[in-house]
Amino acid sequence: MRVRNVRPQGQEIELQMTPMIDIVFQLLVFFIMTFKIVSPEGDFNVRMPASAPSEGPPPIDSIPPIRVRMTALSDGSLAEIQFGNRSLGRDFQKLRQAILDMVGPDPSPSTLESTEVELDCDYNLRFENTIEAITAVSGYVDQGNIVKLVENIKFAPPRGR
Repeated sequence: MRVRNVRPQGQEIELQMTPMIDIVFQLLVFFIMTFKIVSPEGDFNVRMPASAPSEGPPPIDSIPPIRVRMTALSDGSLAEIQFGNRSLGRDFQKLRQAILDMVGPDPSPSTLESTEVELDCDYNLRFENTIEAITAVSGYVDQGNIVKLVENIKFAPPRGR
């Protein structure tokens, strides 16, 4: 069985380019107009400890970091949070309040840049507790507005197992 060519000889199919270009531009405009730039969630300025101690003394104008020590029980759960030399129990709200008392309710950009928190965690501390501490010291949401407290967070070198 032979398939016939239904169009007459000499007549060619002509592609209409104008409607295709119109559709492409409409899609382009749609995607540009609906694109929303969102700040990345969980974007922290975290510095991990160096593998070897650094040479030379630290700069004179550097402010020592705020030290937050978190101890763990044998099963990895949080035993205690220490802010400097004072104990905060296991309450991350108290940690946030201590940071808020230190930097103020509306910290300036220079305070945000110069203030640094050093997290000193036990080796077997569960990861959730570390994230909760980072959340407590980095800021909070107040009536839909993000209030930043500390941007620079670093980890102390790990303690032995």
